[in-house]
Amino acid sequence: MAAKGFRCSAVGAGIKVRKDALDLGMLLSDLPATAAAMFTTNRVQAAPVRLDRELVATGRKLRGVVVNAGNANACTGVKGTRDAAAMVALAAACTGSPKDTFLVASTGIIGRPMPMAKVTAGIKDAAGRLGRSKEHAQGFERAIMTTDLAPKSAAVEFLIGGRKVRLGGSCKGSGMIAPNMATMLAFLTTDCAISAPLLRKALREVVGTTFNCVTVDGDCSTNDSVLLLANGAAGNRPIRSAGSAYNAFRAALLHVSEELAKAIARDGEGATRFVEVRVIGARREADALRVARSIASSPLVKCAINGGDPNWGRIICAAGYSGAEVKPSKLQLRINGVLLFKGGMPTRVAPEKLHACMKPKEILIHLDLAQGNRRGRIWTCDFSREYVNINADYHT
Repeated sequence: MAAKGFRCSAVGAGIKVRKDALDLGMLLSDLPATAAAMFTTNRVQAAPVRLDRELVATGRKLRGVVVNAGNANACTGVKGTRDAAAMVALAAACTGSPKDTFLVASTGIIGRPMPMAKVTAGIKDAAGRLGRSKEHAQGFERAIMTTDLAPKSAAVEFLIGGRKVRLGGSCKGSGMIAPNMATMLAFLTTDCAISAPLLRKALREVVGTTFNCVTVDGDCSTNDSVLLLANGAAGNRPIRSAGSAYNAFRAALLHVSEELAKAIARDGEGATRFVEVRVIGARREADALRVARSIASSPLVKCAINGGDPNWGRIICAAGYSGAEVKPSKLQLRINGVLLFKGGMPTRVAPEKLHACMKPKEILIHLDLAQGNRRGRIWTCDFSREYVNINADYHT
């Protein structure tokens, strides 16, 4: 783990269909840690989300997280609630931690009861394998994956008051990804000493411009969670007010969260292209984001990107039905720097140049509304045939 004073582990508990796959991870802080969290906006919420909300709201110091993949523990009734609570209690007991000092996260298929015999054995096994090595961290990253093709992590080192501070994180997410957050689990750790109110403030602000700005398919999940633990092991003077120290911490959190959010978009199910939709010239930031989300979520736009088809009319169309104020005569649209639309009509672009702007693996859609100075951006990916195959066969 990047941050000082944290250990992690991963085991194969047999929760996933593939019996040899890692599917249960544990994260432990050697010191009691201040916690902050944000969760799905879906009104149908998995048992771990409901339980974590309650635990974080108490304001107590926490010790760690136990997480499983392969089963979402969502729409599982009273049994699911009891199972989530049992995972928290067992993780705490197995690590010698006080009661109710662990958070729990689950991801996978909705509606199946947790295989608690396997989960119980897995938690006991994971507690005995905790370590700080690169291999331990890589195992944890793999254990939280479902349809992800690659593990996702990021870390940064910075100074506060002359003290070296570290902040890092790992996440999973590939499909059922949409603002605000989705089938995404993100675990962030730092050895910075910072007050609970400022930790919550920083996470809330950063999530709004990173994890909440990713969409793969427009579906919002029952399980998404961003969990942040700060244990103070760096020994810096605790950050208790806004100022240069807080700004340095927030910048580090923003950097790590942005890298993780982009990694989710790049690893979208079946994705072949990474796309950033950047909207400027809006009267309000909310309008800029509304237009960007509309474009990024359009199946027609995403299919055109997959095929390298310069069908920019779909982008203008998506902007028009976004619900934000859009004036076609003022719009300026560029794709990878090539101006395609201005003054209510297409520009004169040579066919070869038009097609060339859609060929790169990274696509920048830049739309100027020309109405103000507010802006917004959304990260997404294309829709491919593989996306349909993955989700058609996911359960069966």
